[in-house]
Amino acid sequence: MLIPIPAIDLQNGRCVRLSQGEFDRETVYGDDPVAMALKWQATGAVRLHVIDLDGAREGSPRNHDIIAGIAMALDIPVQVGGGIRDAETVEKLLMFGVDRCILGTRAAQDRPWAEAMFRAFGERLILGIDAKNGRVAVKGWVETTELTAVELANALKPAGAARIIYTDISRDGMLTGPNIDATARLAAETGLPVIASGGMSTLDDLRHLSQHPGIEGAIIGRALYTGAIDLAQAVREFPG
Repeated sequence: MLIPIPAIDLQNGRCVRLSQGEFDRETVYGDDPVAMALKWQATGAVRLHVIDLDGAREGSPRNHDIIAGIAMALDIPVQVGGGIRDAETVEKLLMFGVDRCILGTRAAQDRPWAEAMFRAFGERLILGIDAKNGRVAVKGWVETTELTAVELANALKPAGAARIIYTDISRDGMLTGPNIDATARLAAETGLPVIASGGMSTLDDLRHLSQHPGIEGAIIGRALYTGAIDLAQAVREFPG
């Protein structure tokens, strides 16, 4: 059953949304991320997605205090990504009460490290795969590798990678709809549950995603903040 997952992106301590991952194309939606998180929980969210954009770009988390505040304030599980590139950071976030940590850049660039991390933390980690023109992007999406999403996922699956968040960067923040074909193909070719991200624009996007049994969730960002998707309605239709 598909789960609608509201997103909070943190930059300079504020809730923002970027367009296609470009840091100079931000829209600010709030100065109090904890209050925003509580709002989505009160609206019916069963999970929250938080990304430290500053951490993604700089290589280590920069919004620890805010993330800790969100995790401690909420009763629902919180998954966090952005600049998580060592075991100490994972341990610190889990200590804050974060449910799952998302590994992206270093998992794509350092296979032995990623394998060791998935063996050590198992289900507490999510493999975050962000793709630009079909290739895995890293370092806050500013660099592109030669790896495909399927290649990366299948390489780390034997070590214990148990689920994937897949973002098509060209769709992210654009309200043009997710890349359903690529997301469904990733789920089918890896056998892993995939959380779709990037481009959610209407409830029809969630309906189409839900037709693919390998897609377990949909991360919704800009569409919630603009009102294009009503979270309460999404939760009623997709209670998870």
